[in-house]
Amino acid sequence: MSAAQTLGFIGLGVMGGPMCRNMARKHAGRVLMLDREPAAIAALADTKAEAATSLEALAAAADVVFLSLPGGPQVEAVAGAIALVARPGTTVVDLSTTPVALARSVADRLKAKGFDFADAPVARTREAAQRGELSIMVGAEAGAFARIKPLLDYIGSDVTHCGEVGCGQVVKLVNNALVFEHTLALAEMMVVGERAGVKPETLLSAVSKGSGDSFVLRNHGTKAMLPRNFPEKAFPPEYVLKDLDYLLQLASDTGVRPGVAELARRYYDAACRQGLSGRYFPGVIEFIERGGTPGEGQA
Repeated sequence: MSAAQTLGFIGLGVMGGPMCRNMARKHAGRVLMLDREPAAIAALADTKAEAATSLEALAAAADVVFLSLPGGPQVEAVAGAIALVARPGTTVVDLSTTPVALARSVADRLKAKGFDFADAPVARTREAAQRGELSIMVGAEAGAFARIKPLLDYIGSDVTHCGEVGCGQVVKLVNNALVFEHTLALAEMMVVGERAGVKPETLLSAVSKGSGDSFVLRNHGTKAMLPRNFPEKAFPPEYVLKDLDYLLQLASDTGVRPGVAELARRYYDAACRQGLSGRYFPGVIEFIERGGTPGEGQA
């Protein structure tokens, strides 16, 4: 893929901002950016990324358009708007997390108008996004994947072709469900361990040296749950619920009823109703400390 191509990036949030920054830093051609929040645009003023005057202007100029949006409805709406003005042959790469069926329907609609589409949801932390070390799970035709892989390497250290369109979302939803479930399990065990007389920092250090070690323990546990660092505008429980709903729908479509994921959803929903709303989701440990139970607060 030619380095002279123009890239567009729509959505400069917690993950999108750092991803766009890495693209602007590493790509030889133009990078156009768009976000509804002026502050998000201003945060990248020290890069070569250019603020587009409108979605239509960005779509008309870009050869490849990256999306980093809150969820399925936004992706569907923005992809539809892009298709009205973009040049045939433009590639749309969705870095968001969306329902699998929606990714495939958007791809079909874009393909009928002469556009390529890839779902390429990202995983790991904001810090990994800043370092350009995300894990990216891609659903795309082989040719499209080969064309976008060098661009995804700007933002990810592990880029995996998971299969045809939609398969990236399958892997991402499974990944996220496992993270959310493990965060709950770790929170429960941290509370049990502390009340049984073991300091939380000692517990995490010891478990990290054994078979209970995990990414969740070393990141969410050590960096958020141990210091009780649950900032606003990080990944909130509302996003957890969205992703779990997507996963539960996918499971239903495949004839599976995932009881652990259902339990996790009830926990995060209750925690959201009891004070965690808008805060970083590992804060669910505070809900558990207060004796919260799954389903609490529901009508």
